[in-house]
Amino acid sequence: MYVLRIWYQGCLFCCYEDEMLISASLQCAHVMAMAVQKLFPDAKVTIGPWIENGFYYDFDMEPLTDKELKRIKKEMDRIIGRNLPLIREEVSRDEAQRRITALNEPYKLEILDSIKEDPITIYHIGNEWWDLCAGPHVEYTGKINRKAVELESIAGAYWRGDEKKPMLQRIYGTAWESEDQLKAYLHFKEEAKRRDHRRLGQVLDLFSIQNDAGGGLVFWHPKGAIVRHVIEDLWKKIHIERGYDLLYTPHVAKADLWQISGHLDFYKENMYDQMNIEDELYQLRPMNCPYHILIYKRRPHSYHDFPIRVAELGTVYRYELSGSLHGLFRVRGFTQDDAHIFCLGDQIKDEIRGVLDLTEELLLQFGFSKYEVNLSTRPEKSVGDDDIWVKATSALRDALDDKGWSYQIDDGGGAFYGPKIDLKIEDALGRKWQCSTIQVDFNLPQRFDITYVDSNSEKKRPIMIHRAVLGSLERFFGVLIEHYAGDFPLWLSPVQAHVLPVTDTQLDYCKEVTNKLKANGIRGELCHGERLPKLIRNSEMLKIPLMAVVGAKEVETGTVTVRSRYGGDLGTMAIDDFVSTIKSAIESRASI
Repeated sequence: MYVLRIWYQGCLFCCYEDEMLISASLQCAHVMAMAVQKLFPDAKVTIGPWIENGFYYDFDMEPLTDKELKRIKKEMDRIIGRNLPLIREEVSRDEAQRRITALNEPYKLEILDSIKEDPITIYHIGNEWWDLCAGPHVEYTGKINRKAVELESIAGAYWRGDEKKPMLQRIYGTAWESEDQLKAYLHFKEEAKRRDHRRLGQVLDLFSIQNDAGGGLVFWHPKGAIVRHVIEDLWKKIHIERGYDLLYTPHVAKADLWQISGHLDFYKENMYDQMNIEDELYQLRPMNCPYHILIYKRRPHSYHDFPIRVAELGTVYRYELSGSLHGLFRVRGFTQDDAHIFCLGDQIKDEIRGVLDLTEELLLQFGFSKYEVNLSTRPEKSVGDDDIWVKATSALRDALDDKGWSYQIDDGGGAFYGPKIDLKIEDALGRKWQCSTIQVDFNLPQRFDITYVDSNSEKKRPIMIHRAVLGSLERFFGVLIEHYAGDFPLWLSPVQAHVLPVTDTQLDYCKEVTNKLKANGIRGELCHGERLPKLIRNSEMLKIPLMAVVGAKEVETGTVTVRSRYGGDLGTMAIDDFVSTIKSAIESRASI
């Protein structure tokens, strides 16, 4: 069951896991549909499920306005107040079809065709309205706390998610047991809105997506690019220390490569059209794996060579429908922190453990210490022998046990080519984000016929492990922005210090201070042209960690007066002391 935890003022306030909440959400969806059809008799109903934070219902009708949303909520309150009974009925498929046809509800006929079980379950609200539903439901509408229900928004949605089918009106709502829980959820929602990386990306001038260039293509602005640079440098440093060789590979390749890898057979809908270059077809890469395999194949290998670890910050391109694009979280071009390990069967456990340690080391640098870990096992359709599946799955399990991390088994949830570990990180609001993945692959080594020579001089096939720690730089940056609400720690902040003159007569000295900061690897920036209070306000709005204020006295004494975003006024410091204090804090990942 999905659990939505609502954190309020630092405490766990409520969880969307209670069966009563789920049944109330289902019932609210039905009450809302009943209210819509009372107010708009021509509206056709489709589906109305409960979701992670409430419910929605899709209608085939004219576009709705916020004013009409309020009318629907009032009608819902009236239905709830009548305390109508919820009556469950089982009917034959033919009877359900007869009733739906009589109501002229074509979408319900399509839903009926997709239901495989018999008999068909129907829920009635009194004797006035009914819907296909498996439940559960509360016994009476009066058991719904109407003061804990809110209709949130209206959106367009294609029927069955197919852009070739009709556009429907989707109404989102949320339902809770008490007003306090609703208030906590609304507070959570407002806080999430305040942290929205799309808004903060504009306010802090971090990135943009330019319509003139096309949707889902990210432009990293100077301030966002410097954060990316810091992330990449840290990523490379840790990987080199842990025995990885860094790679850079092309963004395109012959279409034949993607035929060998199987992407053209299994992944073509996510790939861009091919390009004809001198009578040969080329393809933008959707993944980096085949390139790393080609590098492996450039020369023969012995069992003495293993493990071989290669890593690349590789940009890939995947086709996404425009309606599914979402800031940095869903884009068409992104950079994966991709790595592949080629190893022997008896090295799998140690290599997986090494990846887990690297993952923890890297994520802790960014303040992520709470994880949800899933181990996904062999699905019904798969490639590879039983023995290697058992051995690989046991190795993943043993590595997790050895690490001491708790995890859940997703039985049958592995990829067709091997078992995997997925890790979600928990942010400041308690939300979980899919981030790291470790996948054992028995498929690509076979497709590309990669081999090594064992101790008996016989050719054998190595094990291949795919792994990503951050996922993609774009998505991870979006998560970081929301985790910190744009208020990055000192070491990661795009601008670490603003130098602010009291008047323009201190400009030359301020330039010297700024240059000294930059010469010591500190991201300093000189700001002037406004009165000092306005310069300070601007720095605070831009979430600058440190401000060095310079007046006539500071020029005379060769000092700066330091103001910290975290610690308030820190007094006057000599420039060298200011520099060493910042460098020490950056090194220790501390704030000042």
